[in-house]
Amino acid sequence: MKRYDQNFKTEALKLSDDIGVKKACEQLNVNYGTLAGWRKQRVKKNKKEKNADGDIQKENSRLRKEIAELKNANEILKDALTFFIQDRKK
Repeated sequence: MKRYDQNFKTEALKLSDDIGVKKACEQLNVNYGTLAGWRKQRVKKNKKEKNADGDIQKENSRLRKEIAELKNANEILKDALTFFIQDRKK
């Protein structure tokens, strides 16, 4: 089994995007199944990255809401503290 370095794979994928898989295979002397497999791997990798980005965005949104709630709770506690301090001074 022949091994190809990552740079070759990347360039082969770019070429196949431009001229098609069959023509790229002929020009590069690569088996059709090999190049098609690389393309499938790229699609899977892109989907995983997209999912990860979506998960990060969801987590950021959740954390922003939690921060807002905590800030609100802090303001309430500050107001309560002020109220109790004023009540003790009377």
